[in-house]
Amino acid sequence: MIEVELNQEELLKEFEDKIANEVKIEPRDWMPDEYRNHLIRQISQHAHSEVIGMQPEGNWISRAPSLRSKKILLAKIQDEGGHGLYLYGAAETLGVSRDQFINWLHEGKAKYASVFNYPSLNWADVGAIGWLVDGAAITNQVSLQRTSYGPYARAMVRICKEESFHQRQGYEIMWKMMEGTEDQKRMAQDALNRWWWPALMMFGPHDSESPNTGNAVKWKIKRESNDRLREKFINKTIPQAELIGLKIPDPNLKQIGEEQYAHGDIDWKEFWDVINGNGPCNQQRLEHHIQAHQDGAWVRECANAYHTKSK
Repeated sequence: MIEVELNQEELLKEFEDKIANEVKIEPRDWMPDEYRNHLIRQISQHAHSEVIGMQPEGNWISRAPSLRSKKILLAKIQDEGGHGLYLYGAAETLGVSRDQFINWLHEGKAKYASVFNYPSLNWADVGAIGWLVDGAAITNQVSLQRTSYGPYARAMVRICKEESFHQRQGYEIMWKMMEGTEDQKRMAQDALNRWWWPALMMFGPHDSESPNTGNAVKWKIKRESNDRLREKFINKTIPQAELIGLKIPDPNLKQIGEEQYAHGDIDWKEFWDVINGNGPCNQQRLEHHIQAHQDGAWVRECANAYHTKSK
């Protein structure tokens, strides 16, 4: 018994030394159960978010205002599906099957980003999602390229390159609308009004109220805290809004330094309501995913049969 305890201590020290020295943890390396479980939760939640996030924009493929915008939107949604596949693949290296991750999602035991439970009402929303939602995502994901778990970090390299394109695509839509008619300008401002606060909520609760931030930062899974990431997003997004004539929907927003801002209070009650399944589109998003998964069962069965036969 004593020998086992000593070995565990040695393994933990080796693990902590790797973290301290910026050496990636790989799937076959020993890791504490808490570290593994945190990664299972975070990476699968990230994967679910990418796939569920295809729905609000997919709603506008057939109604895009031009062939060019339709092609760009199709490419963007295809990218998001690919991101989900990269991330499910990374999550599977932790010893949980993709089927299990999907089951947890369908059973309501796994979460995805709360922002995808809001409706996309018009074309301006597609711009706001690309500019704000993907902009918030890449603010977080750039630092995840340096996360301590190797498969997760490597998946993020390509994802970040594509998310940068998505953010620019969304901003272009908003910029073009702000150069258009008065109705188009009002649509763009309305979309910003509705998506601004959900985008800020994407970074999660304040650090003092987040149950997972401590270990995530200690183990270098997260390289920056929720509040710091939210601050970086706000500071870079406000000048972008002002440049094209949009107004941030925060009456308490104030500039406190060069390109640095303090924001008003976030409605955390709304955040937790949406997280707990009471957002405007929670049921719709999950039901759509379940139906699509069931409809695609025959494709998975054929692929598995071919794989088994080829062995």
